[in-house]
Amino acid sequence: MDSTADRARDGQESPLRWCPSGDASRPETVVLGVRSGEHDQVVYLAEPVPAADVLGSIPEGIAPNRVLRFASHCVSDCANRVGEACGLIERITTVPAEPGPAAVPRCHLRPHCKWWNQVGVEACHRCPALTTLEPRDDELAVLVADPATTREQLESWIAAEQ
Repeated sequence: MDSTADRARDGQESPLRWCPSGDASRPETVVLGVRSGEHDQVVYLAEPVPAADVLGSIPEGIAPNRVLRFASHCVSDCANRVGEACGLIERITTVPAEPGPAAVPRCHLRPHCKWWNQVGVEACHRCPALTTLEPRDDELAVLVADPATTREQLESWIAAEQ
């Protein structure tokens, strides 16, 4: 995933980060995993596959992010960007985690993952369950997905629901 294009403008190595909730249409995008199983969890691929190599094989009428999870470069103009941080993973980790396995899944993205580098293992525990589809009938999911939602608003919503 490293390349000479990932170097900073002054010639120093740039810690290019990848978003594990990436945009399938970006040229550098890779398939991170496949949605599978009883709870539609992501099963991670052992090696990245360029998204362009698989997008054509998804049947017409099926949104690619319904069956695949994509990773692309974390970009400064992302709606979820808050300074140098990802606001999405901050909102995601505000929501109490569902009980799950203690071990984190194997993931080829981890060394370059924006979420891992920002919040650590907590991101990896949440990542398999995340979807880039916004379920309109799930108010909490809509709030988490909205870049305008603050951590305080989420905490207030969660407290009111308990």
